[in-house]
Amino acid sequence: MKFLDIRTDFAFKKVFGSEGSKDILLSFLNAVIDFNGRSVCDLTIVDPYNIPMLKGMKDTFVDVKAQLSDGSRVIIEMQVLNHEGFEQRVLYNAAKNYSLQLQQGQPFTLLNPVIALTLADFVLFPDQPLTNCFKLLEKKRFIEYSDDIELVFIELPKFNKTEADLETVQDKWLYFIKNAGKLDYVPKNLGQEQEKAFAIANESNLSTEELELQHRKRDYITIMRGAFELALKQGQEQGLKQGMEKGIEEGMEKGMEKGVEQNRRDTIINAHRAGVPPATIAQIVQLDVAEVCAVLAQLGQQ
Repeated sequence: MKFLDIRTDFAFKKVFGSEGSKDILLSFLNAVIDFNGRSVCDLTIVDPYNIPMLKGMKDTFVDVKAQLSDGSRVIIEMQVLNHEGFEQRVLYNAAKNYSLQLQQGQPFTLLNPVIALTLADFVLFPDQPLTNCFKLLEKKRFIEYSDDIELVFIELPKFNKTEADLETVQDKWLYFIKNAGKLDYVPKNLGQEQEKAFAIANESNLSTEELELQHRKRDYITIMRGAFELALKQGQEQGLKQGMEKGIEEGMEKGMEKGVEQNRRDTIINAHRAGVPPATIAQIVQLDVAEVCAVLAQLGQQ
């Protein structure tokens, strides 16, 4: 058997955001979020997974949305690549989903809480635990202002349990998300919901169209990770690390600019060869579509 890499946003949406994923999502949320001692007993999946919708998506901005039985809203996002402004985007999306609940003239009392759950395949908060939760609190006495917006982060690199170590439901879900793409069998000590999740993630149950999209997503991630590593290597070769240690700001800026410029060109070329559209490439490298097309035209790639 071969399973999807759940850490790609496509696979995550397929498993947790499909029409038949209600019981899976309920189990997952109750396992990883503290709902003040209560269990969520019902939810509605908002904007369920479907191929036509996914084809027009922005590459790293797909999430699963659910409305709980008490009206609260949960946004769940799988993020494999860190980027500048990522933490601000998480807060922005939570605030946007909170404010969009009201139509003009409606009272603020109709607003329901929003929980933004982010699973990150990189470390955001060094020397902190696996899960970190943020709320609005008074600065000195930590009095809670409101729990209407809550940000929850789970950093997968900090989860290192093996199959033999799995004890809690949370352990089993995080193991599934982090390791399913590397397994060729279904672990025996899982619950019914995790077994169902493995069945959804089984590539033999996917259409040709879904498999093609998954492979493109995986290639995109590989390209971007390679680009980040290249930028780091070039920065080190330019003496960027030494410049940072010595505080030579001018040399650091020059080395960074040169590395970023070359990295952008390499990313544009590699992404184009992988079949990524120019408009999507422009979002990745933060340039105008015309600038991306100009680079490709210069190199005879268009």
